[in-house]
Amino acid sequence: MATVDDLKFQEFDDAANLLAANPDATTISIDEPTEIPKNQHGRLQEPGREEDDELLGTDDSDKTELLAGQKKSAPFWTFEYYQTFFDVDTYQVLDRIKGSVFPVPGKNFVRLYIRSNPDLYGPFWICATLVFTIAVSGNLSNFFIHLGKPTYHYVPEFRKVSIAATTIYAYAWLVPLALWGFLVWRNSKVMNIVSYSFLEIVCVYGYSLFIYIPTAILWIIPQNMVRWVLMMFSLCLSGSVLVMTFWPAVRDDNRRIALVTVGTIVLLHALLAVGCLAYFFDAPELDFPVPVSPDHNGTTVIIES
Repeated sequence: MATVDDLKFQEFDDAANLLAANPDATTISIDEPTEIPKNQHGRLQEPGREEDDELLGTDDSDKTELLAGQKKSAPFWTFEYYQTFFDVDTYQVLDRIKGSVFPVPGKNFVRLYIRSNPDLYGPFWICATLVFTIAVSGNLSNFFIHLGKPTYHYVPEFRKVSIAATTIYAYAWLVPLALWGFLVWRNSKVMNIVSYSFLEIVCVYGYSLFIYIPTAILWIIPQNMVRWVLMMFSLCLSGSVLVMTFWPAVRDDNRRIALVTVGTIVLLHALLAVGCLAYFFDAPELDFPVPVSPDHNGTTVIIES
């Protein structure tokens, strides 16, 4: 009958004896594959393209976008297809709002906040809140400007709500649509241009408008200098988000086309801010008729206020 020592593998005994004789010997396990350093692939890339990959999101974010696209497999006429566009929580929305208010130089807003899960929930409610904020603040501003005039009677201008809604929602949808079509067209001409999806562009534009909500509230202050300073400050913050997002996507194109594209983006954004301030808040002085009271003998007396 075999003893316990006979049942042991001879190879294990030899290995144990060798390790006992030379404890500093290097051992290799054949059960687990040798790991390749994670940065080995990065060393083979050109150092100048690492920053481009980070800004444009052509690395892991493309895989995430591909996986996200596989999730949206429901037909577009079903409710489940559109439900994915609103599948965000409060923390994600607040994080994206903070990213639009405090842009980080050299960081791409799409890669940092949007590409993993672009949404329409935040842009829709930001635009809706901005519409009512501008309309209400514009009415209050007009009230404070003419406050104290004896012949002025405050009448709410509800038409400002529809005008603000048409302007803001048209800007938040038509401009991204035109920009998306332009990037797709240039992508067919220049192969190394990265084209964002339409949903990502709408998301960037929607969140970039958030800074105008507190600005519109402060526009109630009846001082033109204060209003224009606030407008320029908000324009710089929101415009920088757009520039840092879309400049990496067009800078490999023709230099003149890239500059014109970014300049057009900033110009349209500035026209929206200036137009809202000029129309809703810089109300012109109204010429009220001078009250006239007839005298008892048929003559008229002009009452000066």
